[in-house]
Amino acid sequence: MKESSTTYLGGSRTLQARLSDYTQLLKFRLTSSVVFSASAGYLLATDSFNWSVFVALVLGGFLTVGASNAFNQIWERNRDALMNRTKNRPLAAGRMSVTEGLIVSTLALIAGAVLLFRINPMSAYFGLLSVGLYTLVYTPMKARTPWAVFVGAFPGAIPFMLGWVAATNDFDIEPGLLFAVQFFWQFPHFWAIGWVAYEDYAKAGYYLLPTRKRDQTSANLIITYTIWTIFVSLLPVFSFTGALTLSIPSAIVVFLLGLWLLSKAIKLKRNPGREAARSLMLTSVGYLPLVQIVYVLERYLF
Repeated sequence: MKESSTTYLGGSRTLQARLSDYTQLLKFRLTSSVVFSASAGYLLATDSFNWSVFVALVLGGFLTVGASNAFNQIWERNRDALMNRTKNRPLAAGRMSVTEGLIVSTLALIAGAVLLFRINPMSAYFGLLSVGLYTLVYTPMKARTPWAVFVGAFPGAIPFMLGWVAATNDFDIEPGLLFAVQFFWQFPHFWAIGWVAYEDYAKAGYYLLPTRKRDQTSANLIITYTIWTIFVSLLPVFSFTGALTLSIPSAIVVFLLGLWLLSKAIKLKRNPGREAARSLMLTSVGYLPLVQIVYVLERYLF
């Protein structure tokens, strides 16, 4: 793969083009969805909303997650160049040098960690743990084994929990439950992505489905983890998750959302094609924020 001819703060790219590349490097849309999870966790936990803490959480979370995405693209730039879905990323396309990418990602990581540390040290530790696991463990595993999805689910589950920790400076059963909700949700979500993009991933040597194939065993595991996602999401209704609780009406809504997700997983098993997988993927994208919204509304309305 060709190396970019531009250098940091140099080259022929316009400022607009450079900012566009930075947006792609940090995966702005994906990172924003992760920050939504952290914000929901904060709103669930706080007894006294603090704008300075909330802004630090949003910006700090955005920058640390963005740094993870950027380091990932640096590591995978050669493989990214082989896939249709990623070949236009700035490093894969050669518009940005590795040096520039490292500078941007490192600055984002430092700034994000400082902002999270200003909230409380525990928030910074979890943020840095997420970056370390994603960059140093998940990324190198991704081309070797489908178990990378399991490892990647750990850093991916931190944001929802991070919001609670930012508000309370404490880790107990409540943030543990929030972690579990996002942890189990990631399996049907990412396996659906792996199913949809199977051929494209294969070009780069990525086989992320649990059996490395689009088969019935993978479909069954998607259903299994979907059921676990629903079960964990409903645990607060049983009143043993501390301050995190669900009323019966809210639990019914969460359950119906779970049935919506499960129906898509079952349809994939019955009709194991790309369209069914895409439908599951899009449904999973909606499921998590909707459950988080129900949790937050429960906190303030009931």
